Amino acid sequence: MPVRIVVDERERNSRIPDLLRQAGAIIDFAQLKVGDYIVSPETAIERKTIRDLINSIYDGRLFVQCSELAQHYSKPIVIIEGNIIDLLDFPPEINDDQLRILVERVPLTYNALVTVALDFRIPTIHTPSAEYTSQLLVTIVNKSLQEGRSNGPLLKRIKKGNMIYTQQLSILSSLPGIGDKLAVRMLQKFRTPQSALNASVAELARIPGFGTARAEKMRKILDNPHIDDIELTQKTLLDGLDQIKSTKNNSDR
Repeated sequence: MPVRIVVDERERNSRIPDLLRQAGAIIDFAQLKVGDYIVSPETAIERKTIRDLINSIYDGRLFVQCSELAQHYSKPIVIIEGNIIDLLDFPPEINDDQLRILVERVPLTYNALVTVALDFRIPTIHTPSAEYTSQLLVTIVNKSLQEGRSNGPLLKRIKKGNMIYTQQLSILSSLPGIGDKLAVRMLQKFRTPQSALNASVAELARIPGFGTARAEKMRKILDNPHIDDIELTQKTLLDGLDQIKSTKNNSDR
């Protein structure tokens, strides 16, 4: 019995669909709302090359995608294609700031993968190339068939809502000078927006790319009391009148 795999349209130009066909799989393309490959009613798979992985960590997509996988599938998987050490391939001409950012990539990647495994409880499987990824996909389908888990429709109705994680990122990234990348790192470190907003200058400054100046600015924005504009305007006008009266009295003497 040939295996059947549903493939997201965005994967059409990758080598994976052709390799799956060569392995005897039947491929159905669809615009998937969650995952890149669906191999059983219980298992959707998110595939990422090393470069796409690091980009999805920086812009926050990885955790949003994992949240959606965990919500809609009982046995999701993330496949990481390529070697993480490739992130340390430095161009010949590079300045110190660029070098620091590149060096941060590996620990940042491991930190994100730990979050995927422990917080989202999604296993990650590493493959060296597209050929091995296709073999892995066929193996997962065959195992599902043997265990009787591939019965039933592969596609399900999924209505994507505004995920809590996305809203949390939106809260943090709205702070002046923060943006999406630092919001992701803040949420990784402090777990909740409330903890991040209550963090000290020293704690914030230890986040890669944050720095003491940015941390101090954020604390100043969050901690300084609000002064009502009308009250401030009235006080300014009264101060002005007092100054005029004082000047007039001095001139009359």
